[in-house]
Amino acid sequence: MTETTVVLVLVIVTALGFDFTNGFHDTANAMATSIATKALRPKVAVALSGLLNLIGAFLSVEVALTVTNAVVKIQNSNGTPKAELLEGGGFALLLIVLAGLVGGIVWNLVTWLLGLPSSSSHALFGGLVGSTIAGLGWAGVNWNGNGTKLDGLVGKVLLPAVMSPVIAAVISAAGTWLIYKVVIGVAQRFTDNGFRWGQIGSASLVSLAHGTNDAQKTMGVITLALIATGDWTDTKSIPFWVKAACALAIALGTYLGGWRIIRTLGKGLVEIAPPQGMAAESASAAVILASSHLGFALSTTHVATGSILGTGIGKPGAQVRWGVAGRMVLAWLITLPAAAVVGALMWWIGHLVGGLAGAIVVFLVLLALAGYMYWHSRKAPVDHNNVNDEWAGATPEPVEAVR
Repeated sequence: MTETTVVLVLVIVTALGFDFTNGFHDTANAMATSIATKALRPKVAVALSGLLNLIGAFLSVEVALTVTNAVVKIQNSNGTPKAELLEGGGFALLLIVLAGLVGGIVWNLVTWLLGLPSSSSHALFGGLVGSTIAGLGWAGVNWNGNGTKLDGLVGKVLLPAVMSPVIAAVISAAGTWLIYKVVIGVAQRFTDNGFRWGQIGSASLVSLAHGTNDAQKTMGVITLALIATGDWTDTKSIPFWVKAACALAIALGTYLGGWRIIRTLGKGLVEIAPPQGMAAESASAAVILASSHLGFALSTTHVATGSILGTGIGKPGAQVRWGVAGRMVLAWLITLPAAAVVGALMWWIGHLVGGLAGAIVVFLVLLALAGYMYWHSRKAPVDHNNVNDEWAGATPEPVEAVR
């Protein structure tokens, strides 16, 4: 086994590790409100979400081979790696990708430990931006395309990051307000039961869309690495084993459940009733599917959070924890730069040590950081048994008081 092959294996394992963290980090986007309103039992909810993520991962690979083109210039337009990165068996590209993946995983684990929903997609893009800048300089980043349309990091990632939660919140608030106007006079037990069934359908749609969108990123990264080392030559398709491995990784992560983030979104932001839950999930699904059609690298986390916040704005007298919302927004603002810093540091470590040893050291650093954060999380565990416990902390503030 050559040194390049060993590094390729490390990249594949790390990419699947990112896919796994993507799954458990983003379970809350689809299932937090269904769990909070008891439309689904916690374990049933994550099992359903995992299954739909698995199915969704096989539905589309349309942009998988060019997904990184949105932010960095390591590929040609047809998905092949840049020629200058293929010297030495593609080691230069492999190190950039490995360091970028580590940046994404570390930020996913940090925000999971803190119970803060943040974008796994933006963490990956941030990690790749950092490692690319370290390896190729500032010119290696696709900042805004050629200026003729919304493109690059600014147009495809940053602007949607700002606009999507706002749009989702407006749609969700309007939907929630309309729902409560329509059901005036109907007994709450009837509305709650009906909307709980509606929640199951809308949450399932979000899970399916998440599997379709997010698994493609990892498929594309692994296939890019295979092409760089000469182990795959077809730039228009993805090996079946890559599709299957990525689908299983994201589904397994989803099934294990990011309970800390599920708790924050389901109980920490807004006290959610079933009508609000259905409005939030329906708004999320609408925005996610619309953005996918337009080709934007949308964060399902931003959309889901904006939708849940919107239900608190749209329901008269609802309780919103604006302090929790503020911490979420802060996490969003620093996701890209924080992951980029980690990605750059990992590239410098790998480059400084050099060769196979450098790649192994980067991988070992990832294992050490992941192990520490998991150990730290066990000091105050959150799982399906306590995910719906009452939220401890400041009393939620009525919306009317902040208007």
